[in-house]
Amino acid sequence: MSPAKSPKSKAKAAPKPAARAKAAPRPRWWRIVRAAVIVIVALALLPLLLIPLYIFVNPVGTTIVTSRIVDGPLERRWVAFDDVAKVLVVSVMMSEDARFCDHHGVDWGELSDVLDNPDGPNRGASTIAMQTVRNLFLWMSRSYIRKAIEIPLALYADAVWGKRREMEIYLNIAQWGPTIFGIEAAAQHYFKRPAKDLTASQAALLAVTLPNPIERNPARPSATMRSLARRVEGLARKSGAYIVCLYP
Repeated sequence: MSPAKSPKSKAKAAPKPAARAKAAPRPRWWRIVRAAVIVIVALALLPLLLIPLYIFVNPVGTTIVTSRIVDGPLERRWVAFDDVAKVLVVSVMMSEDARFCDHHGVDWGELSDVLDNPDGPNRGASTIAMQTVRNLFLWMSRSYIRKAIEIPLALYADAVWGKRREMEIYLNIAQWGPTIFGIEAAAQHYFKRPAKDLTASQAALLAVTLPNPIERNPARPSATMRSLARRVEGLARKSGAYIVCLYP
């Protein structure tokens, strides 16, 4: 009797898995939103990368670029901090940000007072650091959104640049006339002399031009400008204890 053959179960070939269906393409609105998010994140990170670079590289800024596009050719010349008359630097500091050497980019006391203002934030709380980052990276119209972006950028810039570099950048990108940017161009345009040779009265007039450079002309000052300039000139003469971060 022949031995029984062990039955071998013939396994049926497993059916091949069905090819995965191709993922449906994202709707167009999704691609637009994704691109917008990437752009917003990139723009948010850009200042964080540029601020350290500006320790070594002289910046331009959105204010200058916008004015160049809208108004055409500009007057602009970069000048080193040590080539600006000390009296001009001190006059600007006393006019724009008298506590410049005491805070770290934001004057919290002044800011608190201004934010309580029912009319919204105004220029009164803008330190030189805040004005500088605004001129470099932001827009000019006043809003709580812009102020909220200015504050961390100002703190960061103040920590990275230090006071002398911060003041140097500010003086060179600030607007001093409809198409005039930087203290060297302003000194040459209004008084036909370099920034290092400005007198105390000229420095004070230039300092009080900054809040409204479109309307104010330091070479043809109004009575109000002259009054403001006399006050700034007096403050500058008594500023010795306040300027140690710039002139130790």
